Amino acid sequence: MKIDPHTYAEGFISEDEFQIRARARGVEVGAKDASTGVGSFLRALAHQLSAQSVVEVGTGSGVGSLWLLGGMITSGTLTSIDDETEHSRIARIAMQDADIAPSRYRLITNSIMDVMTKLTDRAYDLVVLRHNPEDLTYTVEEAHRILRSGGVMVIDGFFGGGKVSDPSQRDPRTIALREAGKSVKGATDLWVSTLITVGDGLLIATKL
Repeated sequence: MKIDPHTYAEGFISEDEFQIRARARGVEVGAKDASTGVGSFLRALAHQLSAQSVVEVGTGSGVGSLWLLGGMITSGTLTSIDDETEHSRIARIAMQDADIAPSRYRLITNSIMDVMTKLTDRAYDLVVLRHNPEDLTYTVEEAHRILRSGGVMVIDGFFGGGKVSDPSQRDPRTIALREAGKSVKGATDLWVSTLITVGDGLLIATKL
């Protein structure tokens, strides 16, 4: 049976038993999680950056967190933020299930804006945004503030379920994604950006 290249790439690296169980818990509560292809890419990116300090906005079930931690240096710390208590609860289960040391992660349940504004300037290697696209106006700005020079921002789910590339789609979330893309692409004095077709699209921007 012929498999299209996107599907082949998504399944090229398999999830482990802990990620599979975490994803199943996420499905039960309707959490938005990184796809397998996105997760494996983020692990590779964290490894390439020798990432020590990473921020994830949109914890979901913890699938993305597990992938990120797999690529970070062993002394690194992941800060994962979600405004849904249930998401943080099942993500903590995922961390305990995978025997991740508590010193390696912080799971914060609060308003995204309230938490991000308290994070330290130029202190992070990687920021992953996987939350309500309507928040991107300020989360992109905050990501630039907290990233070190050479640090990377990733917007997961940038295609918006295929709507972003369709000009007839004008719902608020799709418009927010389009505007974020235009803003990042146009800010050539702040970012070096690209767009790749992994998962539902990843907008990747390196801070200058």
